[in-house]
Amino acid sequence: MQQKNIIRYEKEYKLKDHPSIKGLKIIEGKNNFPISWLNQQGYCEYQIYLERVKGIETAPTYAMTQGSKIHNELEEIFKQTSTPSSFEDAVETSKTDSSMSRECFVISAEHGINGYIDEIWMKPDEIVIIDDKPGRTPYESTMNQVRAYCLAYKDMTNDERKIKAALRERGSENLFWIEVFTPDVEKQIKFTIERMHGLFEGKKPFIATKNPKKCRSCRFKDDCEHAK
Repeated sequence: MQQKNIIRYEKEYKLKDHPSIKGLKIIEGKNNFPISWLNQQGYCEYQIYLERVKGIETAPTYAMTQGSKIHNELEEIFKQTSTPSSFEDAVETSKTDSSMSRECFVISAEHGINGYIDEIWMKPDEIVIIDDKPGRTPYESTMNQVRAYCLAYKDMTNDERKIKAALRERGSENLFWIEVFTPDVEKQIKFTIERMHGLFEGKKPFIATKNPKKCRSCRFKDDCEHAK
């Protein structure tokens, strides 16, 4: 499988910072949020409010630091062994010759999402989109994150090949969860994404978790009025 380092995109977007929500962008007149926020949303929506709306800053956790370290090491190794390519060329040539890429940026102005796919396998008969996670448990939040990557990829390319979402144990080759991106799955993730936009537009309230175990391990617990 060829290794392609995607460094160019034919279509470029003009991004503006949202005036009051940290990290939120505005593209083509619509809010556009990082897909990684879906993982946080599934854990506790109120974390997003504290960090992005109120602007509370906390030190990164050990898990976050280690995850970034491993991620960066893999990315540097990949850059040394891969061939530079445009996104469009990688998609087109993969219809006959399989390739893989890391840190593949995807964006959907229509659905208001953007993010970097950890690893993507482009094969003549299917596209496999992989997100690396610690552990081997497929939480709904992590599944939603990789489903959103699938949606953004599909919106960018109109690719008619089968698309699969997968979660992989970080630092290994173990794909511990994989799912075909069916119309039903697509409908489900669109619903969740629309809820996120409702939060940012003030149409829906940020709901705090009711799980005291999550509260006890939350890095925002000292600043949260809902902490148990």
